[in-house]
Amino acid sequence: MAENESRCPWCGNDPLYMAYHDNEWGVPLHDDTRLFEMLTLEGAQAGLSWLTILRKRDGYRSAFAGFDPQKVATFNDADVARLLSDSGIVRNRLKITSTITNARAVLEVQNRYGSLDRFLWSFVNGEPIRNRWITMGEVPASTKLSDTMSRELKRLGFRFVGSTICYAFMQATGMVNDHLTGCARHDAC
Repeated sequence: MAENESRCPWCGNDPLYMAYHDNEWGVPLHDDTRLFEMLTLEGAQAGLSWLTILRKRDGYRSAFAGFDPQKVATFNDADVARLLSDSGIVRNRLKITSTITNARAVLEVQNRYGSLDRFLWSFVNGEPIRNRWITMGEVPASTKLSDTMSRELKRLGFRFVGSTICYAFMQATGMVNDHLTGCARHDAC
């Protein structure tokens, strides 16, 4: 984005945060591996800032085999012990084990629905929801749709997928366009 263009105020002036806002957030994402990555990172963010997670994203990619669900699904207790000592990620046992559990659930979803992409995007009928928020105060933390996604993911064995996490995931992966109308990215997404 050009220097003089407006951004959503949540990204502040941190270069990493601005690059994420400008290039990723709200852009429709359809790759199963990247969707698994974003679901993992949104869950890891619970109780922390998104900027903290962005700064650790390369560490997560290294620690979790590039978010290849086939590989992560095979992680065992030794891998959990290794990950608990990895300063490149958030060292929370529940978040680490949920990533492994979720990788196994991703494989099940792929078997049942053909792809994680097809399953997740079915919640929005394959098309992004385009909101027209003017202020950050209008943007919800969760919706009935994220409630439904959360319930379904939990039913399929996923963890760290509460409604607020699901809504943040939907925003990040472009299922929902929550760029403010005054943001230069709103129309692009």
